[in-house]
Amino acid sequence: MASRREAERWIANGRVTVNGNAASLGDRAAPGDVLRVDGKPVRRAGRRGRLIRYHKPAGEVTTRKDPLGRPTVFDRLPAVGRARWVAVGRLDFNTTGLLLFTDDGELAHRLMHPSSGVEREYAVRVRGVPSAQALESLTGGVALTDGEARFDALRPAGGEGANRWFHVVLGEGRNREVRRLFEAVGCTVSRLIRVRFGPVTLPRHLRPGRYEDVGGDEARVLMREVGLARPRAIRPRRGPVQRAHPRRR
Repeated sequence: MASRREAERWIANGRVTVNGNAASLGDRAAPGDVLRVDGKPVRRAGRRGRLIRYHKPAGEVTTRKDPLGRPTVFDRLPAVGRARWVAVGRLDFNTTGLLLFTDDGELAHRLMHPSSGVEREYAVRVRGVPSAQALESLTGGVALTDGEARFDALRPAGGEGANRWFHVVLGEGRNREVRRLFEAVGCTVSRLIRVRFGPVTLPRHLRPGRYEDVGGDEARVLMREVGLARPRAIRPRRGPVQRAHPRRR
């Protein structure tokens, strides 16, 4: 894009950012970081990112290191050379299901940005039987501490007695939003599973604690949804589902 001297002038003039922060001379940008010049992303020539889906079990935290020593979702992931995995959003400690990882920082940033509106679908088991009025309010709008929220879609999915299943869809990723919405209408969520992120679904064959590469139509549609129409950008890996690595201590 420029000579080294010119690039240094761009940095000195505040035109370069790393992960949204103004860069300074001497800063380092590692693989997976989002590097921009004048707000436009910079990519390595021939960059082909990797995208995987992971079936998160309960009892893992979505952080690289946990001060309490609890297992993390990164413990079992494969190595990606000099790059690093970026988790696309978070799932709570007790929430299970689909979690995406990529070594493409720009893709991760766009997928997590509120303006993307990428749908997240969850299977939810609740204790209590919400009334018709409560269900209507969940899609019409409920006041939470961080503003009004609603499900974009909600449908019953079976159950009996005091335990009922629902499938719900959100176009954002606020902290504990599914649980808080149901709590607002008097129901307690006893199980929460993410089953879809945009066009990428959680397949039945992917057992908890395992991962596999995402490619083909799922990857292409997902990238188009966030304005990265690069049909060959995702590098699918052939072969069966990968067995999760033993936990690293």
